[in-house]
Amino acid sequence: MRRKLAAGNWKMNGTSESLAELDALRSAHPAPQVDVLICPPATLVTSAVVSVADHDIAIGGQDCHAKPNGAHTGDISASMLKDAGASYVILGHSERRTDHVEIDGLVRQKTLAAHASDLIAVVCVGETLEEREAANTLDIIAGQLAGSLPDVLNAQNTVIAYEPVWAIGTGKVPTTDQIGEVHDHIRAKLEQRYGEGVGRSIRILYGGSVKGSNADEIFAVSNVDGALVGGASLKASDFSPIITALEKA
Repeated sequence: MRRKLAAGNWKMNGTSESLAELDALRSAHPAPQVDVLICPPATLVTSAVVSVADHDIAIGGQDCHAKPNGAHTGDISASMLKDAGASYVILGHSERRTDHVEIDGLVRQKTLAAHASDLIAVVCVGETLEEREAANTLDIIAGQLAGSLPDVLNAQNTVIAYEPVWAIGTGKVPTTDQIGEVHDHIRAKLEQRYGEGVGRSIRILYGGSVKGSNADEIFAVSNVDGALVGGASLKASDFSPIITALEKA
């Protein structure tokens, strides 16, 4: 059985005052029945780790550099995140691919760097609206998986997140049939490349305007093992219902 995962990506939001949301989340879910992950901005990683030190909430980074160190002003390596107490890192998010022109090959290198530092890589894939309307979604997803994932990985160091770019922060959500089609496609590609054992054990998250009001429906879809949540993870009052829905799924 794949253990469900509710992951929150705070993006470029949050100051020290935001750590109160972690306290609220701990109170709401003292013993969560699913894995819970919060990825705050890098400035809060260490403080967040301290805040959840006696709880099962995991803390992750939102990106890392492909190299372990060097003259890369403003960047953060996987080993630095690990040293700060992080256990996960999001890689290849659509906003990184778009705003920083990150291509599949770079995401692959970052994934290898994360694995080398014993971080769990949450590797994101997803299509744009134009690609969806051109009926190219499955080909796009297959290409991103092929280029972004290393040849050797396992369920202990890798999670896949499907995030239709056109649904992120827009309030638009694909139909459950559309979500299921992509998640089943990802599962098939993972099994084909890594074998049934590994392919079936890797968790696949859905990300794209997930909220408490639609979580039950989304989590009932085939091969949806949890969610990568953006805006709705900033407040415990919004994220908590998603965790509860996942616990019931």
